[in-house]
Amino acid sequence: MPRSAATLAWDTLLDLGDERSSLRDRLERALRDAVHEGRIPAGSALPPSRALAETLGISRWVVTEAYGQLVAEGVLEARVGAGTRVPAASRPSPSTTSTAAPLRAEFRRPAYDLGPGVPDLRNVPRARWANAVRRALGTMPDAEFAVVDRSGHPLARAAVAAYLSWSRRASAAPDDVVITHGATDAMISLAAGLRRAGHRSLLVEDPSWPRLREVAADAGLVPVPVPVDADGVDVARLVDAASRTGARAALITPAHQFPTGSALAPPRREAIVRWARSVDAILVEDDYDAEFRYDRRPIAALQAMAPERIVLIGSLSKSVAPALGLGWAVMPSALRERVRLGAAARPSTVDQVALAQFIDSGDLERHLRAARARFRRRRGSLLAALDRELPGLEVTGIAAGMHAVLELPAGVRAAHVVEAAGALDVAVSALARYRVSAAAPAREAVVLGYGNLSDVLVDEAVARLAGVIRSLS
Repeated sequence: MPRSAATLAWDTLLDLGDERSSLRDRLERALRDAVHEGRIPAGSALPPSRALAETLGISRWVVTEAYGQLVAEGVLEARVGAGTRVPAASRPSPSTTSTAAPLRAEFRRPAYDLGPGVPDLRNVPRARWANAVRRALGTMPDAEFAVVDRSGHPLARAAVAAYLSWSRRASAAPDDVVITHGATDAMISLAAGLRRAGHRSLLVEDPSWPRLREVAADAGLVPVPVPVDADGVDVARLVDAASRTGARAALITPAHQFPTGSALAPPRREAIVRWARSVDAILVEDDYDAEFRYDRRPIAALQAMAPERIVLIGSLSKSVAPALGLGWAVMPSALRERVRLGAAARPSTVDQVALAQFIDSGDLERHLRAARARFRRRRGSLLAALDRELPGLEVTGIAAGMHAVLELPAGVRAAHVVEAAGALDVAVSALARYRVSAAAPAREAVVLGYGNLSDVLVDEAVARLAGVIRSLS
């Protein structure tokens, strides 16, 4: 390689700016831009991570993470003995590739993304996941490439059981775990099993995330709505609804109710377990984002109080990314004898072993620690901006997860806010979207997600939303 090319890579000015996004994000963007703009030519070698860290006055970890991300994207390549460099035949940026198929409209995320239920897609740990897949491929015995275990690979089941035992204080042994494609996949199998076991209805929180109750309905279980308040699902109303309908199964989110953001109060946790035991009922605990609690340590999974009748379902969809397609259901053998899961295709064996590697290496916990710090700061910025732009409007929900609920002024319809905000490339959802019963009291409020909202766009997103609300007041 001509020395001039290598020198350009070493000497290229990288402007990290002074934005409030993380150093890693800023270095990633600076390097990516330098490659795509040709300021670091094809074939150029980049400085070793230690040297670049010293030059920029930042942590070596920041550099290695940025390098790893860009290698995963194909912007850079890393070869043993050759360091990190720009590929000799540099790949064009996806934004400039004329032959690439355009992103389907339903997958496009708006610039000011306040949509709930989406994790931080800019910080998916691509390099760490790629390393986990490489380790899986390198360590799997030849014979395992022909194996598809009905309940999941033993390494994945053991890793998930250990992770849930220490992080959620769940009662989980490896044999209790079934590896799934995600919480929805688990619910599809579980609903089919409940239907075969004689269940005809399912108690569901009102409001709640619609997808899980929809797949239950597809399996033949009639959703029975139960109101939710600031203490979580109203257990007294749940017991009454069960008595009226004969329902002996319930789908609940005790750690962080979606979308209201409440947590199930301790007396109600005890009451719902008492009810389940008294009528031989089964509870399905959707533990969708319990890793993210900012005012205290996450509370233990409800499942630990009655593992013989509570199915704990979870996934990497909210904690890492939906595209990984990995989740789990925890069901002791005695419970699986009563409710036999419906047949379902398991995730690839390679991905399951990679999941075990990802957990056992500590990479999942490292990712979660970083994500908790980001979401805590982002939530604080969002609340400050709302207080500044819309003083007097109530924001509800515990300090957890990736969303909050904003009450609207009298006379302002949430549906009108959603439509007008969308025209400004701001995504929000009406609370009413998640209602089960049309007869339930309507609250004019919007659900604001901050998982996938760029830190540098928080103030502008809230300013645009506030302008819409003021114009409709």
